[in-house]
Amino acid sequence: MNKSKRSRKQFILSQGADCDNWTWSWSFVNHKKKEVIFGAWDIHLQGGKCLIFKETWDQNVDGRKSAGYSQSFEHIRLVEEEGYRLKTFTLIHSNANKDSKGNGPAKMDGFIEDLQYKELQKISNCWYAFDAEYWNETTIAEEVELSEKYIEGASSVVTVNAYERNSKARKACIDHHGSICKVCKFNFEEVYGDIGKDYIHVHHVIPLNEIRKEYKVDPIKDLIPLCPNCHAMIHRTRPALEVSALIDSIRK
Repeated sequence: MNKSKRSRKQFILSQGADCDNWTWSWSFVNHKKKEVIFGAWDIHLQGGKCLIFKETWDQNVDGRKSAGYSQSFEHIRLVEEEGYRLKTFTLIHSNANKDSKGNGPAKMDGFIEDLQYKELQKISNCWYAFDAEYWNETTIAEEVELSEKYIEGASSVVTVNAYERNSKARKACIDHHGSICKVCKFNFEEVYGDIGKDYIHVHHVIPLNEIRKEYKVDPIKDLIPLCPNCHAMIHRTRPALEVSALIDSIRK
């Protein structure tokens, strides 16, 4: 994507949003549409998520109070508590204001008009904007792509099908069943805190060889939340174990 030829103010105003000060603001609000817009530094972008706010940003590099901190913190609150939708666009970072030791304020070298709706997640003292697909994406350690070589001694591979990968199906399953493993009752949030919130694998209970081409998945009946360990154990056999069989195995 190319840098915008418009000023940041022109771009934000075209979205019906505003701020307290156009010099130091990196977040903006449209109260009429109940939307909050954050500028997200490209250097903070990793995969489908980006750091947009941090508690330690209350001070600048020179120790002075950050002028935009209170405004952005209020915008975070609007998303968390008032139901405002979150959008982000990319800010291009420059080190032009930094000295030879890397000290100095950040400088914006333009921005990209890639405004997108995001979800908000707090981890420790940081708030991240992320794509729902990114946060719900799961990778099982035993999964091996066909193009990869098997590690010597490997005896099995877990296959994650399209139904388990589908973000909408996953969300519907978790919304109904919750994010606690149906076999061992493991809860990632209880153990790992905020970073474990809503994290879980989902398992498709119908064997793949029984699925017809016109099959339409029922996220509530056909998908079930499992922790990675239980999910891997179910796929240790061919065909895969039934969930009830694994539960019985644990009880024994």
